[in-house]
Amino acid sequence: MRAFSSTGFAVFGAALVAISYGIARFAFGLFVPAIRTDLALTPFEIGVVGALPLISFLFATLVAPLVADRLGARNAAVLSSAFGVAGLVLISQARGATSLGAGVIACGICTGLMMPALTAAMQALVRRSLHGRVSAVMNAGTSVGVMLAVPAVLFLVGAWRFAYLSFAVFAALGLLAAWLLIPSVSRVTPAEASPPPRIAALQWWRLLRLALFAGVMGFISSAYWIFAPDLVVRHGVLAPSATGWLWLAVGLAGLGGAVVADLADRNNPPITHALMLTMLAASLALLAASPGQLLLAVFSALVFGLAYMSLTGLYLVTSLRLLPGRLSMGPVLPFMAVSLGQAVGSPVVGALVNGFGYANTFALFAAVGILVAVLSPLYPRYLEQPVDEELQEQTGLQAAWENQLQVVEEDLPAPHPDT
Repeated sequence: MRAFSSTGFAVFGAALVAISYGIARFAFGLFVPAIRTDLALTPFEIGVVGALPLISFLFATLVAPLVADRLGARNAAVLSSAFGVAGLVLISQARGATSLGAGVIACGICTGLMMPALTAAMQALVRRSLHGRVSAVMNAGTSVGVMLAVPAVLFLVGAWRFAYLSFAVFAALGLLAAWLLIPSVSRVTPAEASPPPRIAALQWWRLLRLALFAGVMGFISSAYWIFAPDLVVRHGVLAPSATGWLWLAVGLAGLGGAVVADLADRNNPPITHALMLTMLAASLALLAASPGQLLLAVFSALVFGLAYMSLTGLYLVTSLRLLPGRLSMGPVLPFMAVSLGQAVGSPVVGALVNGFGYANTFALFAAVGILVAVLSPLYPRYLEQPVDEELQEQTGLQAAWENQLQVVEEDLPAPHPDT
């Protein structure tokens, strides 16, 4: 793995994220119509089951930095993949809400452990100046995983059990790759290196604001991730296979989230946040207005995928730069906040759908998104820019040399007018 370039590690990390996030976690919503029919589940029960992997993700994320430090990046990634394999197999054999819930809980643990393991490996293998960009690329791997689930629903309509067994095979391959390619160390710390600086009060204040925005975004997005396929099938009367096109659009557009680090650096992060959150809210409103129009539904999925992946990438990069020297902790705060929001939002959406219907519920969540977008000027404005130590040293030497030249020139006598 040490022979990999930064780009190679980013691609490999994106592949593992595709399995742990895209397949083990977010593909569930794609199969909700078929699972709900076969297991005779109500919208509220689906909402509760959809919240379980988010809750297990929260608990796994709490201990993930410790796991990555104690077990090392390789073993932490292998453990994450093992939970993914077990969870996907359990889902494929589910006979009711209880067994289905056990499977999604294991998948949530898989998701919670994977990104801290990858960031621990990144600290050992990738230059600091590239951490933001590599993290954004790995985060966009979620979109790839979502797209991998699409052929299953397009060509295996109703065969969700076989589809999840196929996903378990992908997870097993990821486990093997993690064991063979990720280094066993959790991080490289030179003997003379100083410990990471204490987290200052200003940092805590910025992190708190980041967590609040990430949590609300997770709350709003839960409506789409869990109930969008059910909306177009039951309310829009589209064929169940049509949901595959929605998730394909989400995955394709979500790849644009890989550039969010550069977008946030070149523009104002609050402006980026406001734009993307407004787009996410618009995707919910559009789907609620036209669930029976396939082209408009696919367009809403494109907007949602780009907005969601860009926002999660922005939260990840912001957290990493607010916590320099603590890369295993970097993904914890924003992803916990997003998952907590989704865990709260999922049963709330289910209850509102029971009482007020899909259209009104999605419209309400879209309105909340617009309101929070207006508050985006409060988003942490200044990102801590990690500086490559080697580049910093070279810059310092160059400045010292130029200052010395200036001193020498000032000490030289002025040239004679006749010369």
